[in-house]
Amino acid sequence: MIRVMTDSTADLWQEYVEKRNLYVIAMHYRLGDNNYMATPDTASPCYMDDREFYRQMRAGVIAGTTQINQAQYEEAFGAVLAAGDDILYVAFSSGLTGSQNNARLAWDELKEKYPGRRMVMVDTKAASMGEGLAVWMVAEHFAAHPDISLDELADYAAVISMKVHHWFTVDDLKYLKRSGRVSGAAAAIGTVLNIKPVLHVDTEGHLIAVEKVQGRKKALRRILEQFEAHCADKQNGAIFIGHCDAEEDALALDEMIFQKTGRRATKIGGIGPVIGSHSGPGTLALFYVSEDER
Repeated sequence: MIRVMTDSTADLWQEYVEKRNLYVIAMHYRLGDNNYMATPDTASPCYMDDREFYRQMRAGVIAGTTQINQAQYEEAFGAVLAAGDDILYVAFSSGLTGSQNNARLAWDELKEKYPGRRMVMVDTKAASMGEGLAVWMVAEHFAAHPDISLDELADYAAVISMKVHHWFTVDDLKYLKRSGRVSGAAAAIGTVLNIKPVLHVDTEGHLIAVEKVQGRKKALRRILEQFEAHCADKQNGAIFIGHCDAEEDALALDEMIFQKTGRRATKIGGIGPVIGSHSGPGTLALFYVSEDER
């Protein structure tokens, strides 16, 4: 049996995780002096409500993140391997974290203990619900083809991951400045001029600023234009909209898509604290599949 694993940066919702029996490895983050666990399980004692997280960020509390360490991977992988399953780990972009190196070290420690088992890791070069959309596509493909081999499923994951487009904008440049994505001077000028960057994630999994526009509405229009130009299947393809406590804007973008295509997003969901720590409250993102690599 194959067990599909991913990490909490995928921003998947608990109902879907349970439906497809996914294993989500929790990443950790800091808010002020406190440590929390990013997990889709709202019953976890280490869980913090996203709205409270972003409320505190807006109030000036500093947030940060840590990589998944080797011990965490060994615990997670070991639990699946001990149950007799092979692992397809659909992982957060190596362009944004070094966690995959820890995953490899963990597998090196475990493979002799479980000689009959396998683990294949696919670097999605994706983040947030872009990574989540890749996992969703893999899980749905697996459900439709339960006899598929591990290598075949991994090949599908690698191909589809590179076709998932990410387009997003942020509300306040200071968070990108803090994470080193823009300079202090650019953030200060952008704030005064109400500049909203339109960004995407490239084929190496890095955040790239494509355009700087004046005002939130113009940024949303630019994101919609990218969707119109590149979405492979506007009528039936999966469309995810993610936001950092910006539901009103997420619904507005959904309405814009509806006016163009006559359909609604497959999922509108929250972007969790791990990604939100770096992009900040007010981030809005659109994810879909293209015929071509992003």
